[in-house]
Amino acid sequence: MKKILIANRGEIARRVMRTCRAMGIHTVAVFSEPDRRALFVDEADEAVAIGGATPAESYLRADAILEAASQTGADGIHPGYGFLSENAAFAAACAAAGIQFVGPPAEAIAAMGSKIEAKRRMQAAGVPVLASVNVSGQSAAELERQVEPLGLPLLIKASAGGGGRGMRIVRSRGELAAALDAARRESKSAFGDDTVFIEPYVEAPRHVEVQIFGDAHGNVVHLFERECSIQRRHQKIVEESPSPALNDELRARMGEAAVQAGKAIGYQNAGTVEFLLKADSQFFFLEVNTRLQVEHPVTEAITGLDLVRLQIEVARGAPLSAAARNATINGHAIEVRLYAEDPRREFMPVTGMLDRFEFPAWSDARVDSGIQTGSEVSPFYDPLLAKVIVHAPTRAEAAARLAETLARAQIHGLRTNRELLVRLLEHPEFLAGQTDTHFLERHAPVELGRPLGDAAATRLHAVAAALAMQARNRQAAPVLARIPSGWRNNPAGLQSVTFDADGEEIVVEYRLQHETAMARVGGEEISARVDECTAERVALEVGGVRRGFEVQLTGDRVYVDSALGCSEFAVRPRFSRPDEATAAGSLVAPLPGVVSEVKVAVGDEVAPGQVLLVIESMKMLHPIAAPVGGRVSELRVQAASQVQAGVVLAVIDEAND
Repeated sequence: MKKILIANRGEIARRVMRTCRAMGIHTVAVFSEPDRRALFVDEADEAVAIGGATPAESYLRADAILEAASQTGADGIHPGYGFLSENAAFAAACAAAGIQFVGPPAEAIAAMGSKIEAKRRMQAAGVPVLASVNVSGQSAAELERQVEPLGLPLLIKASAGGGGRGMRIVRSRGELAAALDAARRESKSAFGDDTVFIEPYVEAPRHVEVQIFGDAHGNVVHLFERECSIQRRHQKIVEESPSPALNDELRARMGEAAVQAGKAIGYQNAGTVEFLLKADSQFFFLEVNTRLQVEHPVTEAITGLDLVRLQIEVARGAPLSAAARNATINGHAIEVRLYAEDPRREFMPVTGMLDRFEFPAWSDARVDSGIQTGSEVSPFYDPLLAKVIVHAPTRAEAAARLAETLARAQIHGLRTNRELLVRLLEHPEFLAGQTDTHFLERHAPVELGRPLGDAAATRLHAVAAALAMQARNRQAAPVLARIPSGWRNNPAGLQSVTFDADGEEIVVEYRLQHETAMARVGGEEISARVDECTAERVALEVGGVRRGFEVQLTGDRVYVDSALGCSEFAVRPRFSRPDEATAAGSLVAPLPGVVSEVKVAVGDEVAPGQVLLVIESMKMLHPIAAPVGGRVSELRVQAASQVQAGVVLAVIDEAND
């Protein structure tokens, strides 16, 4: 292979390109319209447009991707993860076109692509599995009869995909029908296949997976495990290796079971065997991911191996290297997934422009990302902004360094899960290695996701924001630019600015004279020596302690970062605009996306909590429910309508008792 087309986007496309460049291999990117100006497109040697905005119109179009390979003369295709990476028909089509698929053979993908078939094969190979029921072709009565022995709770899972999509927990028989319908629709949207199955839901297990690698010469090895227990919506957000739950004996047993699974299907290339691990050290097969995993960097960190290079070497027909066959564990690595989402609003995805996206220069963390300052996060794809990985001699040091890197990163313009990740890495339960898949059920995301700074930090940040704003005003002043804004003959006069900090009103009254600032915030008096004051940076000495505050002024937003944490302020206008009012009873879109289903019509009577519409955003389905009971008087969207956050979807005339 001299030229590889990456049939993917974002950070994984950039990751594959990095290894290709190191190996002297030319690269081709394919891109959708929203990705036309994305980093991965610019970094590829060549790039080909393949369609519209949604995955179905672009990255799931095997014909367009193969045409792009033909057009550019690519002799290899790396699928990354997601999209077509576990599509056996696509792997077979590559082979038929004379293009090397950098992944397992189509037969192995087909064998494991259906989780139902995978479980059957693993059971035959002697790998421990949970009992399950295939939903396909079953009547409601027959399905009730078959799931009875499984007990409660139950877990509905998509057979064709992963990442938590097409998955629902059922805790009562009455929930089964609705949960099945939702899981099927989500699976169809994400993977193009609505096949689902049901198995017992194991309460609070650990999620431990084993990296395997096979070659065309019959070798299959494991490269140790990754702990992936901390999840939201059944999707991993923290991964680490080695797992704090495994001793040498259990590691050997799980590794051998993973190798056994790979040999049972003649596995080649990179794969991951996922297990549920119970507190009593029993483990059960979940699935085989026949591709590179999102969390592969932690394995690279502890083994020193480049897994993408290994993939390419194996695809070229080479046997596994001695380094891969004799890998050892060195130190500890932790990866977190930084998402554009709001943990305090049930992890609602967030879209829009990133005004700043920078990590501290002193950090040696590995940051795998597909975006940069100025990038726009669209509603069409996964909300992953970056994977941040730290490798250290010990687990405690890795957690501390990763938490500090995240806390000091400057991420402006979009709400993220950064605060939650920092608190999680510093949580006593995590540091003790006692996590499981219910961690975020025991510890409220609303609390973990609150701003990192305390009230005192917020007050200081508000003062710094106000001073930076006045510095900007003076820079823009046509005359007397060196005089502080709001200067008066009466030195007792105070300037004031009102901020909104996540719904809380903060009034800053201040006076700046020479190198001294006197301020009043929330009834507290603050006296500070001002060592530096520009629109970008303020340095204040308060109570004998000097601190620097990095400031970004963007429109009516002010972002302040310091060692105390980070704050975002919206400048409140002095007067409200009458055209900003929303009619009573309006139901607004909480996020941008596409209306996938409208369940009501104008004139319908609805009850509080009744689902009126479903919005698809970032490959997830979000039901929109009526906040009050009443009659639908307006319906401003229809199925397939594209909507922005904050637009009115419907209006309900509230019922009067």
